Amino acid sequence: SQDLQRGLYPEGRCWVLPHGKMCLPSQGPWGTTVSHPRTAFSPPPLSVVLWGALLWAGSLLDLALGAGTFTLGVLGPWDCDPIFAQALPSVAAQLAVDQANQDSSLVLGSRLVSAVLPTGCDTPHALATFLAHKNTVAAFVGPVDPGYCQAAALLAQSWGKTLFSWACGAPEGGSELVSTLPSAAHVLLSIMRHFGWARVAIVSSHQDIWVATARQVAMTLRTHGLPVGLVTSLGPGKRGATEVLEQLCSVDGLKIVVLCMHSALLGGLEQSALLSRAWARGLADGRLVFLPYDTMLFALPYRNHSYPALGDSGPLQEVYDAVLTISLESGPVDKASEAARASGEVAMHLEPEQVSPLFGTIYDAVVLLVHALNRSQSHGAGLSGAHLGDHMGTLNVAGFSQRIQTDEKGRRLAQYVILDTDGRGSQLVPTHILDTGTWRVQSLDRAIHFPGGAPPARDSSCWFDPNMLCVREAQPPGSLLAFALACLLVLAGGALTCLIRSGIQQRQLVRGPHRVLLTAQELTFIQQPPSRRRLHMDSVSESKSVVDGGSLRSVAQGSARSLPAPQEPTNVALYQGEWVWLKRFEAGTAPELRPSCLSLLRKMRELRHENVAACLGVFVAPGVSAVVLEHCARGSLEDLLRNEALRLDWTFKASLLLDLIRGMRYLHHRHFPHGRLKSRNCVVDGRFVLKVTDHGYAELLDVQRAPRPRPAPEELLWTAPELLRAPRAPGRGTLKADVFSIGIVLQEVLTRGPPYSSSGLSAEEIIRKVVSPPPLCRPLVSPDHGPPECIQLMEQCWEEAPEDRPSLDQIYTQFKSINQGKKTSVADSMLWMLEKYSQNLEDLIQERTEELELERQKTERLLSQMLPPSVAEALKMGAAVEPEYFDQVTIYFSDIVGFTIISALSEPIEVVGLLNDLYTLFDAVLGSHDVYKVETIGDAYMVASGLPRRNGSRHAAEIANMALDILSSVRGFRMKHAPDVPIYIRAGLHSGPCVAGVVGLTMPRYCLFGDTVNTASRMESTGLPYRIHVSRSTVQTLLSLDEGYRIDIRGQTELKGKGVEETYWLVGKAGFPGSLPTPLDIKPGDPWQDLINQEIRVAFAKARKSMARPGSSGKAFAGS
Repeated sequence: SQDLQRGLYPEGRCWVLPHGKMCLPSQGPWGTTVSHPRTAFSPPPLSVVLWGALLWAGSLLDLALGAGTFTLGVLGPWDCDPIFAQALPSVAAQLAVDQANQDSSLVLGSRLVSAVLPTGCDTPHALATFLAHKNTVAAFVGPVDPGYCQAAALLAQSWGKTLFSWACGAPEGGSELVSTLPSAAHVLLSIMRHFGWARVAIVSSHQDIWVATARQVAMTLRTHGLPVGLVTSLGPGKRGATEVLEQLCSVDGLKIVVLCMHSALLGGLEQSALLSRAWARGLADGRLVFLPYDTMLFALPYRNHSYPALGDSGPLQEVYDAVLTISLESGPVDKASEAARASGEVAMHLEPEQVSPLFGTIYDAVVLLVHALNRSQSHGAGLSGAHLGDHMGTLNVAGFSQRIQTDEKGRRLAQYVILDTDGRGSQLVPTHILDTGTWRVQSLDRAIHFPGGAPPARDSSCWFDPNMLCVREAQPPGSLLAFALACLLVLAGGALTCLIRSGIQQRQLVRGPHRVLLTAQELTFIQQPPSRRRLHMDSVSESKSVVDGGSLRSVAQGSARSLPAPQEPTNVALYQGEWVWLKRFEAGTAPELRPSCLSLLRKMRELRHENVAACLGVFVAPGVSAVVLEHCARGSLEDLLRNEALRLDWTFKASLLLDLIRGMRYLHHRHFPHGRLKSRNCVVDGRFVLKVTDHGYAELLDVQRAPRPRPAPEELLWTAPELLRAPRAPGRGTLKADVFSIGIVLQEVLTRGPPYSSSGLSAEEIIRKVVSPPPLCRPLVSPDHGPPECIQLMEQCWEEAPEDRPSLDQIYTQFKSINQGKKTSVADSMLWMLEKYSQNLEDLIQERTEELELERQKTERLLSQMLPPSVAEALKMGAAVEPEYFDQVTIYFSDIVGFTIISALSEPIEVVGLLNDLYTLFDAVLGSHDVYKVETIGDAYMVASGLPRRNGSRHAAEIANMALDILSSVRGFRMKHAPDVPIYIRAGLHSGPCVAGVVGLTMPRYCLFGDTVNTASRMESTGLPYRIHVSRSTVQTLLSLDEGYRIDIRGQTELKGKGVEETYWLVGKAGFPGSLPTPLDIKPGDPWQDLINQEIRVAFAKARKSMARPGSSGKAFAGS
């Protein structure tokens, strides 16, 4: 037998399995072997307890392996439930961990260690076990028990750890609780929707794990509006099964029974007993369909696989004709299992039937955790198990029995298969397949064999239609008559009338021409507004959600379930072919529409006027809640006034003001005060018609009793003083307060400036003065800003006493008399301005085009200076730049000898000037050679030839020629701030292969990688002043070119990390036109670096003395 690495099972203990016995004798503290005798015996309870204790203790050994390890703990009832123990959690986790540790594509930065954490079968004990491992485990696989998932997730969030569970049903986008499988409840819901079975009962085992699972499934189905008729658990013995069957018979119209317990195919005795009793009572005649829940959590083998539990021609085989098994689809070959056997992870003679399919689920969960940890490490998160869910993203890797795929949000994608029997065989056959990417069920051209030849009747489709309210089917006439008589006796006529009215009102919310609740099917969301500028209304920060719910919440939520809300926030949508604007409530809230606000919503919807933006209703969906208003493409009046490029003459202004007055006059005639009027709440459509918007919004918040914090002072400049003085300022809007706001808007239009723009005061000071006169604080408007009559009307509107302000009818009459009855035409004014603009339009376009082309050329030139042209073109096209291998390149490194001393004795700006002058000199030399400048780091200068454009064997010659030219050019180089200080450079050359690629997204760099780069750097660092240090590979390439290069042997040189190698000096070339500086006479062992540093210090001292002489000019050197 083969060793089970990290096995944690006690010696001589065996589990009795459905098809034999599995024994796990221990070989020592670090390994076990698996044997399979043909005779079986049941283990005593004491052995089970001892096995669990040793399993826990062995898991803790992994935790003591020291620093540099990442420990993941596998939570589950491995010590108390023999069927769960058949999953071999330690083997599954260790198999995945070992493969991860050996995977070279994963850069984990630490060694992974797995530990099995037995939790017991009761929820309190499981939670206590989880708490005990706060400081010993970095991340968890589990829990298996949904009963403490929520508590574990909160604890993991505070600990900075992540849970990877297939049983918890993690919320979408969670970073502390990651679901390793699609939601089993949603899989069940998709199957029920496909077959049209809505009425369901849920039966669970008495264990805490299954009771919590049943509650979770029931809650999910009820959330989707399905009628869950019964949720119960089995009691002890056969009597418990009998009582449950009696309860099932009492549920009317029942179609599906979900069994939350161990499958009978895997040895689940409770399910076997329940199904056998159901067969005995005749419930397996086709009226009910039984669905095991646990098989949706793993891949149940079915290809050429027989189940002995179905092969004895007994009641279980017959009743299983009424059972539909839903399981994860698996590949035809168990590649991971074969690999485990080949590597000694699992004993060769251990049969697949003896291992629970949950083995693969545990393995896949560990694989997901490992890849999330790898991505977290690559993002610089360090060795931490915190927020691993944020690093899931798209994934496609090999799993245990199928590919592990996730979408861009990290949600697991998988395929499920529906398996059926015919009541006579012992094998399962696939009939349908469900893809969780689309949540659609497809037939595999094999019909399901139902008892009696037909499936249970379909329920009403309304249960699965989010836009419909479903009620129970018709009752027998006798019960209806009794119900009607009871209603007549109990309910008075008035109560019955109220019920009817309530039903009509709820139906009118989503149906009929006067509906106020819009659905996602009616709105088409877009990402960019259709106008040239974004429509500005009140800032969303002012908006507060409607809270303190009412009886209409279910209708609102049901209408919004038909389509998901847009993924990205957008305020513009299409409704019945027209653009609409969504004025959102506070983000993250879901307002509950109260009956008291229905009349207000209907009143707002019935307001129809040319100068009032139409309110079309309310839209509520997950993540979105907003009032739907008419969209005006020109933006707000505030935008129009701030647009200096738009010329507004008096005709234009008068037209806009008259539209404002007409709209407000209409609202006041309908006894509808605005309460929030300001220039940004006046919008302009494509025909330059002004419309009043945001009316009724404040009253809607009041009706919903939503909290309204005090707005910022800048938002109160239009508010009447009597409202500002209210205890809960600002108070509720009034008709006279709207007149004050109109006066402030008149000032904005006349002056084309913000409110009180001429006062020079801050908004806080203005509000304080308005609230507490005298003196009276009002805007100042000079007479040349408009007609005197208009200025006089404006001043009347902001009178201190509300009763002294004119009504809207008076304002309308006075404003019309200002133009002496003439009709103001925006169209004529606009045509005149358009003629003026068109004269210079072509010149303006040409000028902008030339500027754009010039900027494009600058950008491309700058990009070509930063990256190779081929790489720059690929990046501009949006293509990925793959790393490229170059078999032969030559790399040049050089630096300044004594640069550290020079930097210490110079000002930083002088060091920058030195490097800029020197590198400019070097860059000028590069233009004459086929080389590529890679980068400069401090005084180091790096150049390569042979990449990114290959040049055969010329790379060494190009670099050698360039090095000679650089050495020749530096001979006469002098520092500006210290001309007498010598500049010594040394260079190193090496030839060989390397890999080049673009690194990083922000400020991408073209970088070289490989041993050739390291060796070239070593050649430079071991060189001497005024010398070009060359490796053997470069010398061989130069000599093969036979171009007259003069090379001297340096001898054996110690290269860091490379050992001792023979190196050479490049001292010249036949026909080289320049003159090279004379190298220093340095003998082995001479302290030449100290001598050069001393020479630099002396030169700087002389320079300082010369600068200090009387009459000298210039700047003193650093260090003086």
